[in-house]
Amino acid sequence: MDKDKADQSLDALFDAARAAPPKVPDALMAAVVADAAAQMPAPRGGGSLVQRALAALGGLPALGGMVTATCVGFWLGLAPPEGLPDVGEAIWALGTENTTELAMVDVYDGGWISGIEEGFEDE
Repeated sequence: MDKDKADQSLDALFDAARAAPPKVPDALMAAVVADAAAQMPAPRGGGSLVQRALAALGGLPALGGMVTATCVGFWLGLAPPEGLPDVGEAIWALGTENTTELAMVDVYDGGWISGIEEGFEDE
């Protein structure tokens, strides 16, 4: 156990401070509450459901950005750039003769599967 006199005197001071917490004057608390109420934004009118939903999204600029991103994503899904695999075709196996085969093999040309099969042939 620590018998340091400095720690014991600090403990006594902390105990005394806990026993008699300072009282905040009522006038100060009223002023703080009044200042906080003055800083609060005024409540807006209810508006229609569409207006409230648009405000929750961030207004017309945010809605325009969401529509643009949706259109670009839809377009890239329909017509992917040259270097990317067509994920829709790979998932649904469109344009292949054997539609029961797992289509993700077509995305990577099946090269990685042949390497795995060769590893098992040696055993």
